[in-house]
Amino acid sequence: MALADREIIRPILWDFQPETSEMTFTNLFIWQSYYGYQWSLDRDRLVVVGAVPGGEAFALPPVGPGSRADLCRRVLGYLREACGVANPAIERADARLAAELAGHPDFAVEPLRDHFDYVYRTGDLINLAGGNYQAQRNHINSLTRSHRFRYEPLGEEHLSACLYLCARWCQVKRCECDLSLLGEWEAITAALANFQALQLKGGVILINDRVGAFSCGELLNQETAVIHLEKADPEFRGLYAVINQQFCRQAWAGVDLVNREQDLGEPGLRTAKMAYHPHHLVEKFRIRLA
Repeated sequence: MALADREIIRPILWDFQPETSEMTFTNLFIWQSYYGYQWSLDRDRLVVVGAVPGGEAFALPPVGPGSRADLCRRVLGYLREACGVANPAIERADARLAAELAGHPDFAVEPLRDHFDYVYRTGDLINLAGGNYQAQRNHINSLTRSHRFRYEPLGEEHLSACLYLCARWCQVKRCECDLSLLGEWEAITAALANFQALQLKGGVILINDRVGAFSCGELLNQETAVIHLEKADPEFRGLYAVINQQFCRQAWAGVDLVNREQDLGEPGLRTAKMAYHPHHLVEKFRIRLA
């Protein structure tokens, strides 16, 4: 998948108005080295196939107009016959496709909670009003009392500092010992290296004129922004709360909702995402041949 493919893939995705965070060109592009994504067109519908490192091939849900049942059948058949997958699957399928295939004798549809996206009202993330957000306000007040900081839109002049921050984060997390963390590091590097070409929005928090946190994202659909990346220096308590609030305030105040992606079943991440009281979760499904 090359940057030039954006001119073909992005219009198809935008016309579909997806709700699941995977379905942006940025997400496919920055994670391609991890999943080995390949794409093709079936007339005006997009088909993406990848594989978990060391695992079997899978497909993402086909995207495009009209019924997708026949295309799903053909994609699953391709995974079985051409890729040798004994029990092929379409992963992270959206609710529209699940509803279309529900009760169909050829398919088995299964929800996967670990992949559900967390969607919040933008105003809630900006205002942090009421008792539900007392902890987040405490974190922000703690940082405000101990350090002077400011927000700036993420620009080319910040990219090297963001990469340095990620390298430090990866060192602390020992990314070299965890394939998924290494994959995340590669995705962050790809996003920052191609920040302008991908037409992302971003923001940074500067502490003593040094990048302490950054975030970047884009529109997922007309009423929802999706946050692809967010990293903060672990030495500063409250930085994650600050970059979350400030990026929403400065970049997404005109958008109703913010999708902050999934928790992948990690207990700590699930607790953190639930602590911000999502407006709703975007369900995702695994689809197999019955």
